[in-house]
Amino acid sequence: MQTLKKRKNFFESEEGKDAKQKLVLMSTDNTYNTVASFTSNSTLYPDNLMSFVDKHMNYLEAHPNLDTGMYLTNLRLKTRVR
Repeated sequence: MQTLKKRKNFFESEEGKDAKQKLVLMSTDNTYNTVASFTSNSTLYPDNLMSFVDKHMNYLEAHPNLDTGMYLTNLRLKTRVR
């Protein structure tokens, strides 16, 4: 079984801070579909809803080989309200 490797200190890095800022801007913009997602982790999310920003920041942290810029660009294309 393959072990999950995370980016070290992604949330504190410049790349992480920049990604979070862009995700927050997307979530406040009405031209993107950024609704919260269901999660079964009731300890961290008592209402069982994970915010758009948390969901994608966790994904970026868990996948260190992803190009953050390309991920955000594709995410903008996928979530754009038409």
